[in-house]
Amino acid sequence: MLEVRSPYQVCYCNRHCTGRIQKRNSVIRRMKSMSKDMLEKGAIVQRDKETFAIAPHIPGGIIDPAGLRKIADVAEKYNAKALKITSAQRIAIVGIDPQDIDGAWADLGMSPGAAIGLCVRSVKICPGTTFCKRGQQDSVGVGLKLDEIYHGMQLPWKFKMGVSGCVNSCAEPAIKDVGLIGTPKGWRLLVGGCGAGKPRIGQMLAENLSDEEALSLIERVVNYYKDHAKKQRLGEFIEEIGFDKFKQEVLP
Repeated sequence: MLEVRSPYQVCYCNRHCTGRIQKRNSVIRRMKSMSKDMLEKGAIVQRDKETFAIAPHIPGGIIDPAGLRKIADVAEKYNAKALKITSAQRIAIVGIDPQDIDGAWADLGMSPGAAIGLCVRSVKICPGTTFCKRGQQDSVGVGLKLDEIYHGMQLPWKFKMGVSGCVNSCAEPAIKDVGLIGTPKGWRLLVGGCGAGKPRIGQMLAENLSDEEALSLIERVVNYYKDHAKKQRLGEFIEEIGFDKFKQEVLP
């Protein structure tokens, strides 16, 4: 009776067959290892399960021509499939082979943008009074300060911030864990927003804040969340303990 051998069954009939199986197993191990993001290298596996995307940190999405040229040069050198401007104001170099990741980062001379992991992601910032005629507050100045302080900070879950210089809310502050909206009288601070699978609008924690007051209150929010939350977004944590209790704990 003819035996039907599974392609995954080890055969030792001869050295050639054994060699093919060893090669196949090596490929399988390689594919499994590549099916996950490389957090330590800031590399995100792509749909093809063979290549990765890397995205250097560009605070506020503001970059000079030399920086753009460097990113383009690296993309060309390592045969990237595309350059993608992301919703988080980064530029992703898409389609990098795994063996080229270290070299690409070395050539860039830039740190990775926090796009994955349980941490504060890149702060999304609108043009504000620096560039936009509609700006009411300095979203660039405050946003860059927040990015400097919190970008990459480890927290119980992923944490997003958005800073908009007016109520048009171009940086989507209402669906961020922490969002600032500029008004003629100061900053309006929203907390607990989320735009993921279960979207929610952030609740207003305070308004008419100066730059210093906004930064100070955000520090209190982040510290309280870091010290007391479990593996949950800020909005889920606030819902769990109640908004009134949260306000009592973080408001000065």
